[in-house]
Parts: sequence; C-alpha cells; structure tokens
Amino acid sequence: MGFFIAKKVDKSKYEVYIADAKAKANAIRHEAEKILEEAKIKSKEMELNSKTELENKKLELEKEYEDKLNEILKKEEEIEKIIKSHLEKEEKLKEELKLIEKEKLILEKKKEKYEQKLLELKKILENISGLTIEEAKNLLLKKTEEELREDVAHLTRKIIKEAEERAKEKANYIIAQATTRYAGEFAGERLINVVSIGDDEMKGRIIGKEGKNIKALEMVTGCDIIIDETPGVITVSSFNIYRRQIAVETIKRLIEDGRIHPARIEEVYKKVEEEFEEKVRKEGEDILVDLGLAGANIHPEIVKLIGRLKYRASYGQNALGHSLEVAHLAGIMAAEMGGDELLAKRAGILHDIGKALTHDFGGDHVNLGYDICKRYGEPEVVLNAIKAHHGYEEPKSIEAAAVCTADVLSAARPGARREVLEAFLKRVKAIEEIATSFDGVIKAYAMNAGREIRVIVEADLVSDDEAVLLSREIAKRISKEVNFPGEIKVNVIREKRAITFAKAS
Repeated sequence: MGFFIAKKVDKSKYEVYIADAKAKANAIRHEAEKILEEAKIKSKEMELNSKTELENKKLELEKEYEDKLNEILKKEEEIEKIIKSHLEKEEKLKEELKLIEKEKLILEKKKEKYEQKLLELKKILENISGLTIEEAKNLLLKKTEEELREDVAHLTRKIIKEAEERAKEKANYIIAQATTRYAGEFAGERLINVVSIGDDEMKGRIIGKEGKNIKALEMVTGCDIIIDETPGVITVSSFNIYRRQIAVETIKRLIEDGRIHPARIEEVYKKVEEEFEEKVRKEGEDILVDLGLAGANIHPEIVKLIGRLKYRASYGQNALGHSLEVAHLAGIMAAEMGGDELLAKRAGILHDIGKALTHDFGGDHVNLGYDICKRYGEPEVVLNAIKAHHGYEEPKSIEAAAVCTADVLSAARPGARREVLEAFLKRVKAIEEIATSFDGVIKAYAMNAGREIRVIVEADLVSDDEAVLLSREIAKRISKEVNFPGEIKVNVIREKRAITFAKAS
C-alpha cells in the first residue's frame, strides 16, 4: 500500500512539474514570437532606411553626374570657341601675309623705278654741271670744310680755355691726393703692433739659426716680423688685424716659454688660434648682453662673427665700434618713432656683419652679411636693413630706416673714417685672393705693406719647375688685375715634410 501511495504521490508531482514546464515553454514561445515580431519590424525599418539612403545616394550621384556633365559641356564649348577663334586668327594672318607679299612686290617694283630715275637724274646733273659724281662730292666737301673752319677754331679756343680753367682745379686735386696718401703715423697705428722682448739676446733666439725661426713665424702667422736696431722690441706688421693679434700673442707666449723652434712655433700658434676663436665667441655674447639681446635667439655662428668685428676695420674705423654706435643710435631713433627698439638694435649690430667674412671670402660685405643672416633665420627687418644701408633696396620698416640713418651718422662723424687706408687694405686683400685662386696653393700672405707676397704651395702637387711658372703666372695676374705703385715680389715657397711615428715595442 505504501508503495502505491508513494507512486501516486510521485505521479502527481510529475504532473505538476510537467504543467510548470509547459507553462514556461508557452511563456518562452510567446516571448520568442514577440522577439521575432520585433526583429521583423526592425528588419523592415532597416530595409526602409537602406532604401531611403540608397535613393538619396542615387540622387546625389545623379546630381553630381549632371554637374560634371554640365561642366564638361561648358569646357567643350569654351574649347570650341578657342579653336574657332584660333582658326579665325589663322585665316586673318594668312590674308595679312598675302597682303604683305603683294605690298612687298609693289615696293620692290617702286624701288627699281626709283633707282632708274636716280641714275637718270645723275646723268642729267653730270651733263648740266660738267662734273662727275666724285668731282661734285669733293667740291661739296671742300666748301663744307671752309664753312666749318671758323666753327672749329671757335670750339678749339673754347676747349683750351676750359682746360686752362680746370688745370688749377686738377692740380689742387692731385696735391690733395698726394697729401692724403702720406699717412705714416695713421698707417703705423693700424697696421703694426710692437712686442716687448726684454733683452736683445731674445732677438737672436727669435731669428734662429740661419733665420729658421723667424721664417717659420712669418710662414705660420702670415705677418711680417720686423727686427731692427730698436732695443728690446720687435714689430709685427699685417693688414689683417685678427691675424696680427694672433701672431702677437704667439710671440709673447714663445718668449715666456723660452723654447723657440719651428715645431714649437706651430704648436703654440694652433693653441692661440683656438683660444682666439673661443674669445671672439665670448666677446660676441657680452656685446649682446650689453645691448639687451641676450634672449634674442641669435645663432652661435653669428654671435662669433659679432666678436670678430673687433678685429676688422672699415675705412680706418673699427667695425665693431661702428656697429655698436649704429645699434645704439638706431634703437633710440626707433623708440622715438614708435618702432621696436630691440629689433632696431639687432639690425644695427648685424648691418655690417659681412665685414667679419670679407678677409676669408670674396665678394661684397652686404651680400655676404645678407646670405649668412638669411641662412641662420634672422628676421626680415634685419635682412632689409643689411641691404638698405648701402642702397641695394628701399627700407621697408621704421627699424630699417633707423639703421640706415644711424649708419650715415656714425660713418660721417669727423675723424671716423680714412678712405686711403681702406683702399690699401682692399688692394692687399685682392693680391692674396689672386694667389690662393691657383691650384696647389695652401696659403698666401701679403707682406711688407703689400710689396711682397709669400705663397705656400703643396709640395706633392707643385714641383720646383712648376713653382717658378706659378710665381710668373701670379705676377702676371696681379699686374693685370690690381693697381699698385712700384713692384710686388712674388715668393713661392715649396716645403716637403716627411713624418713618421715611432711606436713602443
């Protein structure tokens, strides 16, 4: 009985479970039908949206196609018009050419008739006058000469009178030129440095055995080393201030050290040259600080060139001093006129920056300065001021105009400049440039106030015989391209060095 009762109870439970399962299945089916219905609706909506988008896209493409088609048709019409116009012009040109050809034929016929008439006229004139054409020509020339003789005499008297009037003026000009060219003290002040050596025994050490030391000094530094009877001093002479200052410092250090021989001279010279490069960079930075341009982001290479202006003179006026004057004056004027004071100072200090390069590169200092400043990204106002201060272009800003005015004020200051010394420096520089333009030349130094040039050549490239020919070629070019008084000695130096290093075993 218990088994049957339990079985019946279990059966009733199963029926309950089955009923629940059916209910859940119905709920799930209902929900699935609902989701399916929603999916169908969404599908229809998406299909509808896609159709709408497709239609819109189709309309857009059709419109774009129509626009492009219209554009092409317009261009075709324009091309047809151009072709038609060219054809019409071609036809007109053909017609004009035909007319020109006809006119040309007519002119040729008229010319022939004219020449025939002219011949007939000449024959008639010969018959009437009884003279040939040559006789008539001579008669006419003789009569014209007689008529002009009085005019020629008057003109000759006038020219002689003007020459007499100008003779005194010309004589005064020549005397003035001769007077200005005699500038002994002035040239000495700017072209030489005197170095104290203590006692005269040091002179012999500087000269060296058979003059080897002094020759090495002159060859390495490119300066004249003058040792005369003046006690306790030697003189260093060169037109290049920078080169001369390096030579002076080299000699001072050699005297302090006491070891003077060619190898030591080269070693000390190289060290001093490197220190001078650092020195000019520092001086350039100090100048920018003084002008208030320390934060102006000026390129280091330009800063170094500013420092080198200290060792450059223009018409006897120190280039750095002149540039500083221009910078300060331009800053003041720009500020008064409502311009940028710092920008005017920047343009003022850089307006002659090309002069720091003219000893090393050929060309005009304006173009050199413009190119270097443009390469290192200087503002357009600075570039315009560089060009404008020598009239290469018009000032385009207050700052550039201020620089031009300040440049004139600084240069025109009484005693600021000497024209003759600048002409001498240009001549000496031109001599050096001619020598270095030849193949095989390492260095060239103009010495003895430009009366001698020493040319150092590469021994492997130039033989002894070629050195003789080279000296003659350089002399010919100097005679042809440079104006100078007297004569210039061209000294070509060829030195062969053999260097070998001993290694520790």
